[in-house]
Amino acid sequence: MSEGENGRKPAKGARTAGKPREVVAAEQAVEASPAMAQYLEIKAANPDSLLFYRMGDFYELFFEDAVAASRALGIVLTKRGKHLGEDIPMCGVPVHRADEYLQRLIRGGFRVAVCEQLEDPAEARKRGAKAVVRRDVVRLVTPGTLTEDSLLEATAANYLTALFRAPREGAGEGGEVALASIDISTGDLQVGCVAVADLSGELTRIAPSEVVAAIGREEAPDIWLCLEHLGLTVTPVPSAYFDSRAGERDLKARLGVSELGGFGDFSRVELAAVGALLKYIDLTQLGRKPLLRAPRKVGHTAILVIDAASRNSLELVRTTSGERQGSLLAAIDRTVTGPGARELAARLSSPVTEPGEIGRRLDAVGFLIEQVLLRAGLREELAGAPDVARALSRLAFQRGGPRDLAGIRDGIRAAARASLLLAGAGGVLGLPEVLARIAGELAPDIDGLGARLEAAIVDDPPFQRRDGGFVKPGFRADLDEARRLRDESREVMAGLQTRYQDETGVRTLKVRHNNVLGYFVEVTAQQARQLMTAPLDATFRHRQTMANAVRFTTVELVEIEGRISSAGERALAIEQEVFNDLAAQAETAAASLNALAAALGELDHHAGLAELAEREGYVRPVVDASRCFDIRGGRHPVVEQALRRGGGSTFVANDCLLGGAGALPPPEGFADGGEASIWLVTGPNMAGKSTFLRQNAIITVMAQMGAFVPALAATIGCVDRLFSRVGAADDLARGRSTFMVEMVETAAILNQAGERSLVILDEIGRGTATFDGLSIAWATVEHLHEVNRSRALFATHYHELTALAGRLARVANVTVEVAEWDDEIVFLHRVIPGAADRSYGIQVAKLAGLPAGVLQRASAVLAELEKTERRDIAADVMGDLPLFAAARPKSSPLQASASAPSPVAEELRKLHPDEMTPRAALEALYRLKALAEDGKT
Repeated sequence: MSEGENGRKPAKGARTAGKPREVVAAEQAVEASPAMAQYLEIKAANPDSLLFYRMGDFYELFFEDAVAASRALGIVLTKRGKHLGEDIPMCGVPVHRADEYLQRLIRGGFRVAVCEQLEDPAEARKRGAKAVVRRDVVRLVTPGTLTEDSLLEATAANYLTALFRAPREGAGEGGEVALASIDISTGDLQVGCVAVADLSGELTRIAPSEVVAAIGREEAPDIWLCLEHLGLTVTPVPSAYFDSRAGERDLKARLGVSELGGFGDFSRVELAAVGALLKYIDLTQLGRKPLLRAPRKVGHTAILVIDAASRNSLELVRTTSGERQGSLLAAIDRTVTGPGARELAARLSSPVTEPGEIGRRLDAVGFLIEQVLLRAGLREELAGAPDVARALSRLAFQRGGPRDLAGIRDGIRAAARASLLLAGAGGVLGLPEVLARIAGELAPDIDGLGARLEAAIVDDPPFQRRDGGFVKPGFRADLDEARRLRDESREVMAGLQTRYQDETGVRTLKVRHNNVLGYFVEVTAQQARQLMTAPLDATFRHRQTMANAVRFTTVELVEIEGRISSAGERALAIEQEVFNDLAAQAETAAASLNALAAALGELDHHAGLAELAEREGYVRPVVDASRCFDIRGGRHPVVEQALRRGGGSTFVANDCLLGGAGALPPPEGFADGGEASIWLVTGPNMAGKSTFLRQNAIITVMAQMGAFVPALAATIGCVDRLFSRVGAADDLARGRSTFMVEMVETAAILNQAGERSLVILDEIGRGTATFDGLSIAWATVEHLHEVNRSRALFATHYHELTALAGRLARVANVTVEVAEWDDEIVFLHRVIPGAADRSYGIQVAKLAGLPAGVLQRASAVLAELEKTERRDIAADVMGDLPLFAAARPKSSPLQASASAPSPVAEELRKLHPDEMTPRAALEALYRLKALAEDGKT
């Protein structure tokens, strides 16, 4: 019902209070008008969706749906009569603008049930004056089931994901989660399992618009927290949807195969997720089936694992504010088609870890860099290629139009031309493996479908099939005749009149028309006798005598009149028949067309990367199975382009060596030959530490996706997991402070990173007290060195940590160089061996515009603190501590059994740290040490 000015809904009355929705709907329907009873019945069947109820040229919404839609869309809320004594709120949107409003509602988190008229109103009137036009829901529109171009982003995939938790094998284990994801606008299907700990990163990689799950909040709070934290739209479904046998059966039927082994080894939990996915699509599309591509089995063994926090930190496909502009994807996108942009985004989100596959991709990019004319020709052809996969999907769901057929035609044409260009280059030079495969997929055997579409569809067809006019003249003789009669009735009748004049010899004979008689032959009264005399009386039949003229008709004239009156309808019907026939042929060739569409997108992706590399001066990286990480002259692609656009200074390139140098000798100043696997990066704020850290992670991602990289040279031993903890933000929705978020993300890194991981850490421990933070940072570096043994860049302002370079074999110090002049600093942005001796915080504060009085007082306080500071704290205190590995206990003393209490544990329980003086705390430590040395633990 409508809402008052205070925003609260009025009471519905005592007779509806406390009753089930279905009962109330049934009671309302009894008292409603026939049309409103029909609406209430359909609405009761779709209680969780806004009901778009078709009435003529509008979709109308009533009751609570109208109130919600008017607010979401900013349209006027009106009234339509009364129901149960109350005004009926109503609003509506024009049918021809429905997609625009649907897009806004879907983005607002609504589901929409589209209810169409299933018969012509004239047919309904034949059943009686009060008969209601038959209507029913033809589609449920949800975020993950969109196919229309107007509702989709051309450069982004739109995944619907089913999530199913595998049964746990042991108490306390996180278990695994099966994910099945489909973009029904293209048929792309991927299936895989991930550990619960990796679920956040996997969902961020897929970026589904909608998640289907049967997991309760109570039974899986960890998964629900993950879904809520990512802000995903979750649709609960019954657990019965997750049936592995039904999933296997349905998938085989959709793919037309008897076995799935050719596509991968799918587990029962993965097939259960597939089953729920296909079941949900059946329900929302009312039985219409998507065209599926061959399913892709995805897993962490083949893909570089990047958790959600790292993806956000590196801004791979979206910035931290959610925008595409400013992301790495926007910086490297040189594609010319929507499918090519989607392929680029997919590969950027899922870099691979197999050096052979990476090398094959780099071969394709390198070949297109060298063949400038070939690349230009391919990009010109690709620029005119429509989105074949999405056009084909709309036709399969019976939502397509003439432009989708034209899109398939133009796509086949572009693919054929691109294939010829590749074949020509291959005949002379030989194509790399990837491009040779693409060339074959661009010329599929589709039984002349392209030729038929060329012959049938006009160059610029209308959007809607109901408008007609999309079939070329000459394709169907009966269509040409119908159009001739429809469009050229005057010429047809003029020709008939001339022929009748010749046959009768009556030069004044006319063929005329009025709204009463229709078409008729008219002659003067004197000439009428001639038409009434044999043999002409057999052809001309008397119809009406006027004062000065006599009117006749003929069998031929009646037949032509009938054809003219129905010519428009007949022409449209023939065009619909042509459309349905061509759409069916396209669906029959779906497998070949999908392969062609994928090849066009992949070719555009490689050509775009080649264009990027040539214009930006990127180089081919060496990606192998070693642990080397050698970047010479590395640059941050996003920052570099931003500086160029702003007319600012040139980006300063820097080297990074972790785990030994590649083919080139180590740069000057690296006495250990660059063998260190951890770099401690020091230097003032604003000097470029975070940019340096991120650029090396980004270069890794680009190299392993198969792209050339912004550097002078690069050798990268394949990374299996990438962690980036750069920047600080709180998570108030989950009750986490900035420091807590930092510690959670650091814990994830230390618990998951391995020898082949790359870890990027910035300012660990800065969110708490100085000694607490220093201790955490110190222990973190030791853990990375001794336990994880990862390649890592660790930026810090704790200069005491630089002492670790002398204690840990694989740790080295580097600093970001600055120049100091007259109490001012100049950022040189060069990373050089060594450690910074100060942070220049006051100088940076001056650049930020702090008042002069504050700066003077800060300088005085700093001078006093430096007089009393024990600058050798690292040597005096930390020097007496064993390394992390030696200090790490085999088991916690607090985990001792109750039957054998630990003296150390008992002593610890007696301590009250908040009440102890420093001297008392030191004495307590000595006591604990003595107990440990006596072997009483």
